[in-house]
Amino acid sequence: MNSLPYTFSDVGRLLESHALNVEQLTSQTLDNIEARNGALRAFVALDRQRALADARHIDALRKLGVKLGPLAGVTIGVKDIIDVAGLPTRAGSLTRADAPAALHDAPVVAMLRTAGAIIVGKTHTVEYAFGGWGTNETIGTPLNPRDLAQARIPGGSSSGSGVAVAAGLCVAALGSDTGGSIRMPASFCGLVGLKTTYGLVDKSGVIPLVPELDTIGPMTSCVADAQALLHVLAPEADMERLDASAKSEKPLSGLRVGIPADLGVEISPETRRVFHQTIEMLGQLGAITASVLKNSSVREIGAPNGELLAVEAYRHYGHFAEETPCRLGEPVRVRILAGRSILAHRLMAIRDDRTSRQREFAALFESVDAMLTPTTATPAPLLGEHDEGSTPAIFTRFVNYLGLAALSLPMGVTPDGLPVGMQIIVRGFNEQMALKIGAALEAKRGTLPLV
Repeated sequence: MNSLPYTFSDVGRLLESHALNVEQLTSQTLDNIEARNGALRAFVALDRQRALADARHIDALRKLGVKLGPLAGVTIGVKDIIDVAGLPTRAGSLTRADAPAALHDAPVVAMLRTAGAIIVGKTHTVEYAFGGWGTNETIGTPLNPRDLAQARIPGGSSSGSGVAVAAGLCVAALGSDTGGSIRMPASFCGLVGLKTTYGLVDKSGVIPLVPELDTIGPMTSCVADAQALLHVLAPEADMERLDASAKSEKPLSGLRVGIPADLGVEISPETRRVFHQTIEMLGQLGAITASVLKNSSVREIGAPNGELLAVEAYRHYGHFAEETPCRLGEPVRVRILAGRSILAHRLMAIRDDRTSRQREFAALFESVDAMLTPTTATPAPLLGEHDEGSTPAIFTRFVNYLGLAALSLPMGVTPDGLPVGMQIIVRGFNEQMALKIGAALEAKRGTLPLV
């Protein structure tokens, strides 16, 4: 069992008790990454010198009695499509093998540093963040730490961030989400992952996939930490204490949660079991559940998002896919080339469909406060037993497509100990509602096993 802190509260207790100072905690974290990363492949680069220098700075401020930022001493990994000063941004691709070191931190990284976080390094990603399984044929696939006996997919494209947090290599991580790339690794690795509303979090200094859909968000071990990170990344967002109704036996009393009538795909028996248990828990917490989306399946609604991904990926990176020899992994090359054959009239039809669906969901969210679906249809499959020609993003893509926000929350485990994630979907810029529901479910669910 990893002895390093898993949550922000763990870090605070360590520092307050003087069991460790920030430099010691950071040094131990870096040593742990170096010892275990060869097997897990979560990180592509460490920033030991800068991380230790930042840690010493925080320790010096503590000695002087200076009030520290809310993330003081929290170790964070950053997905390698986000600029970190002094490190190259390679986007998981050999096409950027010679990329120079970034001159400046992306704004989201600068905000974390200002809040006292220690940026320990860059985490693995699917090439150009285009893939839901988390595999990377060219520079290596991170391995899901929830099954150390067999190689399982981590989920993508924020694969390294998911593995790093689930394995306790760092306390939290940044991911990006264009069709589910935070929520899928959160589901497969047993984490909390927040897909933020488009435009809420600054994505300057981030390599794009679909600029009109790309979002940045936190990956953490608990809901409270996701909220704390969001507060740093989007300080203007509405926030309230998640424990404000903790003394109530029914903290979700009166909230209305929609359950889709048709998911559009069969889910595994274990996923179905946890889905129904979560619906029951919502009722026990005071929420009112109701069937919604009776005329369209979740899969059908989100399907056009995949075409937008392909079109934009080809626009940005098609020249790499057309190279001979090609430096991209074959699955990513195929996904990118799919955008070449999508014609203008189809793209216009997709945009019309998106506008129509957005109106439909605006009306839906007048009658419900949130929706619940599984995050993925199954727990993490074995590496090599998944189909790279398909996607695990069946239940996540429509959230990006329609400009919504969503939280993936681990709500159970299979008999083999594999996590099962549930997704709480809310209207755009209503992240606080998803966090409130997630915190209540998390408290009701109890503790899940850690790696």
